[in-house]
Amino acid sequence: MTSYDLQALNRTFALPGQLSFQQTADGLAVAKIANAHARASIFLQGAQLTEWTPHGQAPVIWLSPAAQFIEGKAIRGGVPVCWPWFGGHASEPGFPAHGYARTSPWEVLETAALEDGTTRLSLRLPPNPALWPHNTPLEIRLSVGKTLEIELRTRNQGTETVVLGQALHTYFKVADVRRIAILGLDGCPYIDKLDGAGKRQAGPVGVAGEVDRVYLEVGGDCWIEDAGLGRRIRIGKRGSASTIVWNPWIEKAAQLGDLGEDGYLGMVCVETANAALDTVSLAVGEEHRLAAVYSVEALP
Repeated sequence: MTSYDLQALNRTFALPGQLSFQQTADGLAVAKIANAHARASIFLQGAQLTEWTPHGQAPVIWLSPAAQFIEGKAIRGGVPVCWPWFGGHASEPGFPAHGYARTSPWEVLETAALEDGTTRLSLRLPPNPALWPHNTPLEIRLSVGKTLEIELRTRNQGTETVVLGQALHTYFKVADVRRIAILGLDGCPYIDKLDGAGKRQAGPVGVAGEVDRVYLEVGGDCWIEDAGLGRRIRIGKRGSASTIVWNPWIEKAAQLGDLGEDGYLGMVCVETANAALDTVSLAVGEEHRLAAVYSVEALP
């Protein structure tokens, strides 16, 4: 079991009235944030945010009611961090899908209470030479306030260019996925991972069955319009050329086993990414920043 000294973490990094470090009943360490704008939870395993609830709103981030909180296993829901590859490893099928960041223990670097009431938490991923023999330190900065901003920073301190795949695999809570519309992808080319074909989006994206698509050449914002909750979730991004839309639907959800009964109806993943044909080539000495900014507004 990975051990965190919670007393030491709280002495060094707690922010009275805003942020504290706690241990769950399952033994995992979690940063709990409650400020003037919102509540949030970030697990130190995987640097995985599992809650962001602005005051007066329904939760924006979906967490499976059947999620398992187990050391070394990604939590179903929230914002898993996929890095340094997305999907299966290109040459090592035995390596973990979506990289190792989402199941590794992270180190706390910094906390800060900003003037506007936002709470910031910065974490660092320790190296894992067995899975990634490159000197590319990774940090994540989570800023919790009226908006939620998550930024991944990768620096290449090695001796050769590296190619990165990465994603913020965000699960959004919706009232009924069959009644949402995802805007901002009209006209974009995408890879349909259900049949491997290249296609082009026409109009809003709807979900009426299994969806697994990597949209390419997407530099702008997306929106999830949710009539059931009467709101629009805005997904802004920087340093990202791909957007992934995923919902497992009935059969795949049953195979996964940790989505809960009919859980697929209450969530949709819209992921800020660099994946497939949009991976990042990071030269020696360069830094890449991938960021997503989430906000919520009422439907007119």
